[in-house]
Amino acid sequence: MMPPKDLLDTLLGYLGFVVQIEETSNEGGNPTLQIYTEESGRLIGRNGETLEAIQFLLNRLLQARDKDVEKVIVDCEHYRSMREDRIVQRVRELAERVRITGRSLQLEPMNSYERRLVHNAFKDDPDVATWSPSDSARIKQITLVKRQPKKEAAQKEQISS
Repeated sequence: MMPPKDLLDTLLGYLGFVVQIEETSNEGGNPTLQIYTEESGRLIGRNGETLEAIQFLLNRLLQARDKDVEKVIVDCEHYRSMREDRIVQRVRELAERVRITGRSLQLEPMNSYERRLVHNAFKDDPDVATWSPSDSARIKQITLVKRQPKKEAAQKEQISS
């Protein structure tokens, strides 16, 4: 059985990429394969779509041999962490508008990983909360909403009781 790093190297070789792969672990403990290549733009693809497809394919190949194998993260020249930082920074800027105006703001559709990033970025924010429909809903969007101050929320609760 070929290790994930060798399998990825072979896969990318068939696709015509000359790469160097470094094996690490992310904060969650998942094995991460960091790819370095002269053609990083082509490997990453538009909005990371090619990189996502390669990660999906690698994990499917690994799962075909062992159902319980740990999911491998595939990254190219730290693209994923830079993208995560950009997403959170952009949403924080939009949240500032919600803070000032008090009006809710709906974000563009995101995949589940990006939605989790946004929810985690605002879980302890005193002014802005995130809301998204259940996973069964077809809409994969998050809405930023102004949090009710704790005192007002408690007063409203007493009035409605």
